[in-house]
Amino acid sequence: MTEHLELEAAIGGYEAAGRERDRIDATYTNIARLVGGRPDEVALFDNSTHAWNAAFYSMTFAPGDRILTGRAEYGSNVLAYLQIARRTGAEVVVVPNDESGQLDTVALAELIDDRTRLVGVSHVPTSGGLVNPAAEIGRVCRAAGVPFLLDATQSVGQFPVDVAELGCDMLTATGRKFLRGPRGTGFLWVRSEALDHLEPYVSEIASATWDGKRSFTWRDGARRFETWEVSYANVLGLSAAVEQALEIGMEHIGRRAFELGARLRERLDAVPGVTTYDLGRERCAIVTAKVDAVATADVAAALAARGINVTTTVAAHTQFDTEDRDVHPLVRLSPHYYNTEAELDRAVEVFAELAVRPK
Repeated sequence: MTEHLELEAAIGGYEAAGRERDRIDATYTNIARLVGGRPDEVALFDNSTHAWNAAFYSMTFAPGDRILTGRAEYGSNVLAYLQIARRTGAEVVVVPNDESGQLDTVALAELIDDRTRLVGVSHVPTSGGLVNPAAEIGRVCRAAGVPFLLDATQSVGQFPVDVAELGCDMLTATGRKFLRGPRGTGFLWVRSEALDHLEPYVSEIASATWDGKRSFTWRDGARRFETWEVSYANVLGLSAAVEQALEIGMEHIGRRAFELGARLRERLDAVPGVTTYDLGRERCAIVTAKVDAVATADVAAALAARGINVTTTVAAHTQFDTEDRDVHPLVRLSPHYYNTEAELDRAVEVFAELAVRPK
């Protein structure tokens, strides 16, 4: 990224993009390899929210149409559903969880009817280690002929994600989380067959071609969702991050990440006065916890003072989960493959110290 910025400074933005065109175009190939699709099914964005919006707002809804989602759905997606419901008269239906806390696929199948326009699900929520059963959701959606939009922001880069196996029609992700790429990057994957049912909500010179009269033709493939202006330094950074993940191997990365998450969760559960809150039959590297009678912000501050980076969950970012459990805010720890067991132990020690400190 630094090299490209220096090249732009030396010879100009257009010229730098032209010189690096092959490396820029390779980003689509790398992402396609990462998720199991084709390069022409990939569109690049400046974040995953814009990628998700590009897919969702390209669909049409009418009064009585139904949008089915899960209790773990990400807050921005929920607000988009509610906006469309307010604007069009569509209905937002929240699929219940099963006894483990993951989306109940039996209930999903029963709720789908001829009014269902979309199933939108977060693969892994922002608020915990749950891994929703996306492949089974995909099978249900394919059997019913209903489009499936999967928000894979927290899963791509953490463990293997294959769009053919998952059966989704649209998938969105970011570069800045488990892929360890730069901020300001994201992408959308769209199954080629789904393009017939989508009308991009923005048309501009990168997405469409003027026919010389008073009409235009959409660009082939998923790039019809893109805009012309983009930070190529960021794109090259994203491509490098994807290349590194592919080189290490997503199977290896996923196995290591899950092992670290399980170890951290087990050790925190063993500390009196500390509770973890991760749901689901399958749990990933994200671990959420709380110390009895200690404010979540104070726990995060104590960890930061010891050089341990965490964040905290926000109730309004997982509205339906908050309605169900009302446990937020929680401390969110996200170990990745490069972390050591000793680093996890240091974090657990801080939790243990806080749990016994006089309240």
